[in-house]
Amino acid sequence: MCYNVEQGRLAELVDAIDSKSVGSNTVWVQVPHCPPHHMRIAIFTDCYLDLTGGIVANINIEKSELELRGHEVYIFSSAYPRTAKEKAALAKQYIFPVPSCKIFGRGAAPIARRPGIIEKWLLKNHPEIRDFDVFYVHYEAGCSIAGLRLARQLNIPSVQFMHGREDSAEELLIPFGLRTFVATMLNWFHSWYLPHPVHVHRDDYLATTVARAKMWSLMVNHANFADLVITPSKQFTKKLSYYGVGRPIVSLHHGMSGEFLNSKAKSKSLKSGETLEMIWHSRVSGEKRTLPFLGALNILHHYYNKDNYHLSVFGSGPDIIAAKNYAKLHRLHVTFYGRTSFNEIWQKLQTSHLDILASYNYDTFGMVLIEAAAAKVPALIVDPDLAEILPDDSYAMPVSPAPALMAERLAEVLDHPGQIAAMSKNLAKLPEDLNVVRKIDSLEQIFASLTE
Repeated sequence: MCYNVEQGRLAELVDAIDSKSVGSNTVWVQVPHCPPHHMRIAIFTDCYLDLTGGIVANINIEKSELELRGHEVYIFSSAYPRTAKEKAALAKQYIFPVPSCKIFGRGAAPIARRPGIIEKWLLKNHPEIRDFDVFYVHYEAGCSIAGLRLARQLNIPSVQFMHGREDSAEELLIPFGLRTFVATMLNWFHSWYLPHPVHVHRDDYLATTVARAKMWSLMVNHANFADLVITPSKQFTKKLSYYGVGRPIVSLHHGMSGEFLNSKAKSKSLKSGETLEMIWHSRVSGEKRTLPFLGALNILHHYYNKDNYHLSVFGSGPDIIAAKNYAKLHRLHVTFYGRTSFNEIWQKLQTSHLDILASYNYDTFGMVLIEAAAAKVPALIVDPDLAEILPDDSYAMPVSPAPALMAERLAEVLDHPGQIAAMSKNLAKLPEDLNVVRKIDSLEQIFASLTE
């Protein structure tokens, strides 16, 4: 059976993908098979060229897998200036920089020009987009807004992937005295181009400040302009629905290659007195709470008098210098490797006992947790929402994200090293839907249901 949005069957497709679970672990639900025709898919994003991170990795994986299945995938992204030769090389991969600001940027990220300018540029330079089957949008800024607006103008179905908590990001990245002003300006700019019928007000749940409420308004109204919304987790779906997203929402976990998921990695164990090998392989930044975790190691080292630990840090970010200085000042057992290939991280995971993800009330999906779980490495997490993607009793979690409580939980692991083997063994129950092939199966069916 095929699903057709004209027949009101899209809701059934959403339910088929998203409705069943066992405990805290999402279980793969087979979507009725309807071989999709060759599709032309345009991805619009403000987080791709000149950046690294989860959104970039997710887009690359999806583009590659969709192309292997015979679909044509274009990417339109904000970008820093490039030569004609560089643009030509990108064009061969169907990747196209849109008009972007030459100087200003959000930190290290390029900023697209106004949506109206991008729309005119696209229609002039890429008239073929009028014949695309679906517009697939991956952010909420200028290029992404242009993608949603053009979809509506050209009567092309649009799918919006909501990746992250912009309310938390704004609070973490903007100085205290400027947060309300910046959130108000972003909200105002966004409302110039997309309608804002939903107004989120300050509350005691997640919109705890005026700035946070403004960012929730932006996210909700952006999502509501698409025909269908995708999130990487059920916990984020619930939050968006709570604040007013009324479009159909599908929760699709980010996927990982079966090459790694089915690698038959050995379970990990820690012997009494052995060094606890920990690994950090996400950004070194404020939103990931790198410095608070190093503070926990300092407490573990100097308060609990435990020095049989070692942390390997892979990756970089805005806090890398501060992190190195802190580790050196307090004589912590930490090694910084900088940016490396995933293959190097994968090899290090084989000899690690505990993966670290210290973010709190920020991540909507912990890809690093899946990478570690595939290697049978249990994790220390501090955000209960991130447990959604992990089997029960396969992770360590302190009662609060405070450094002192993280240190206490690490001390417990060192005092009871058998916990590592028990948690590692439970990772054999990792859900099958984390294979990227399963995710793309669902994505194909979603696109097909919108385009038939």
